[in-house]
Amino acid sequence: MFSAKANKIFKEVIDKYHLNNSVDQSFENPYNKETQLIEHLLFRKCWIDTVQWHYEDIIRDPKIDPVAALTLKRQIDASNQDRTDMVEFIDSYFLEKYKNVYVKPTATINSESPAWAIDRLSILALKIFHMDEEVRRKDASMDHRNKCEVKLNVLLEQRVDLSSAIDRLLEDIENGEKYMKVYKQMKMYNDDELNPVLRKKN
Repeated sequence: MFSAKANKIFKEVIDKYHLNNSVDQSFENPYNKETQLIEHLLFRKCWIDTVQWHYEDIIRDPKIDPVAALTLKRQIDASNQDRTDMVEFIDSYFLEKYKNVYVKPTATINSESPAWAIDRLSILALKIFHMDEEVRRKDASMDHRNKCEVKLNVLLEQRVDLSSAIDRLLEDIENGEKYMKVYKQMKMYNDDELNPVLRKKN
């Protein structure tokens, strides 16, 4: 199943990141873009999510230097754009893969594309990793650890359900029961013409 592959790669990414546990570490993708395209895209997608997860932790430091915070905010903005781009690349992969499928007259469209569901699966992998860390924290109270264990079990159940839903969606697309339409993200705040603040500076 596709979700098993995705979950395996997401764990690989998160484990690799936490060997150094630094947002400034270099990135190397072990999957060849030409021969392992979807694996390459999934690895890159989760790496972006993992770095951004830690950006979001850092920027919430109440003692952060304002200049550093502004720099970090720009990095988060760039990361958000990279994340969106990767989702669109993954959807393009599926569009190409299923382009010759006969779409049945009764076929329906899903509320979200496969890649946006996979995006949620990647974030869920990060939640599971960090909630598990809280469960095993030796310096935390037993009450804290017990509450986190309850949350962890919910997250694990959610991953099973989401994985199943993604596999079913891809199966339905492959069988012509569902069809894909991908709407490009039309972000307005980065555009010099669409953001009124940026427009004033031109």
